[in-house]
Amino acid sequence: MAPVSLDTINPKVLKCQYAVRGEIVTLAQAVQEELKSKPGSRPFDEILYCNIGNPQSLGQQPLTFFREVLALCDHPFILDKSETRGLFSADAIERARQILDQIPGSATGAYSHSQGIKGLRDAIAAGIEARDGFPADPNDIFLTDGASPAVHMMMQLLIRSEKDGILCPIPQYPLYSASIALHGGTLVPYYLDEATGWGLEVSELKKQWADAKSKGITPRALVVINPGNPTGQVLAENNQKEIVDFCKKEGLVLLADEVYQENVYVPEKKFHSFKKVARSMGYGEKDISVVSFQSVSKGYYGECGKRGGYMEVTGFGPEIREQIYKLASVNLCSNISGQILASLVMSPPKVGDESYESYSAEKDGILSSLKRRAKTLEDAFNKLEGVTCNKAEGAMYLFPRIRLPEKAIKAAEAAKTTPDNFYCRCLLNATGIVVVPGSGFGQVPGTWHFRCTILPQEDKIPAVVSRLTEFHKSFMEEFRE
Repeated sequence: MAPVSLDTINPKVLKCQYAVRGEIVTLAQAVQEELKSKPGSRPFDEILYCNIGNPQSLGQQPLTFFREVLALCDHPFILDKSETRGLFSADAIERARQILDQIPGSATGAYSHSQGIKGLRDAIAAGIEARDGFPADPNDIFLTDGASPAVHMMMQLLIRSEKDGILCPIPQYPLYSASIALHGGTLVPYYLDEATGWGLEVSELKKQWADAKSKGITPRALVVINPGNPTGQVLAENNQKEIVDFCKKEGLVLLADEVYQENVYVPEKKFHSFKKVARSMGYGEKDISVVSFQSVSKGYYGECGKRGGYMEVTGFGPEIREQIYKLASVNLCSNISGQILASLVMSPPKVGDESYESYSAEKDGILSSLKRRAKTLEDAFNKLEGVTCNKAEGAMYLFPRIRLPEKAIKAAEAAKTTPDNFYCRCLLNATGIVVVPGSGFGQVPGTWHFRCTILPQEDKIPAVVSRLTEFHKSFMEEFRE
């Protein structure tokens, strides 16, 4: 008998699921290999990955200023070359020198402090302060390899056993359900209201909190994703105040996933960080614990592969901060390129800097294009028979609801899969478009959805729309009663 089998591995690993890289994506990768080895074997010639927020894999260009600074930091030898001034902007050269002065040994290949390089945390804290209008402390910043390890760190800290619950939105980003399962806690679901544009009702939080307590579960934290993933809504400030009050009253840690803070597409909504909201209500360090997550993977920068991010940890005593630091130090430190990018994201070029105009043009170009793409896809989904799609106010996704014929639901049962998975599989096989079934994010029982990113480049969007529309018509015809 093999020393390791499914029966002998950690059951928490078996319980953990991550749909964004799940069955449909594995199938897509196999189809991609088939297209390489047998061109023309399918009715399409490329796979369009709309399953994950990975902008550069779909053709988005990195920001010039960010990459100039990174290149100079990684190869400081060229800083003193005369040709460099002709190739790189003066402010990128100056910023790279400043950053290198803050790195031990001026080497991006060296370990840093476990919370991240102090000078970079200073820059991030200054950026948070400029954004929120309230002080930020660099000692509250923990730099991480993207936001995901920070989430894991907090789950590790808060979950003692399956009797500890984490309140999570449904639909949610599967990192949360996966990390709660891995660390042995219980996910306490609260449902967003699709009928009100994925509204977050505090009455629903109270109901689920009370239900968990009645089952002997101790709720420890509330996860809020704003702007929403997979649902794309942006919370109103008054709603955020209600959420802060609820957390304060019930003694919950507020885990604020704010990685899409730059992705807001509607003029009537603005991003407000939860820390800013709490401070504006007069709540300080001793009143409420708020952890904010930010990443270099989203926004207009889309630097997913660089694995940069941070969490800002507020409202914890020094003895708890020591334990968080211990968790961070087990991983030694996050990668230095990601740390540098996190500092650049929170302190980009300013008016008067040589790069400011080109940086602003690149940023505005990306965000305005994302806004147009979101609208085009939203309109296309709403024209399909039996499909409704809420407005994408922010983030990078749409989460349309699909009402499937009974015959399709029966076909899915026969194929031993969920109806939304069945639909997504058929869509992939017919069109090469990869989307994620709603069941991977959670949904109201008896409803079916899928998540589609708005990230294919703008010139590819018409092809996505026409392929999807054609497929949906033929799918509905095939399974019509």
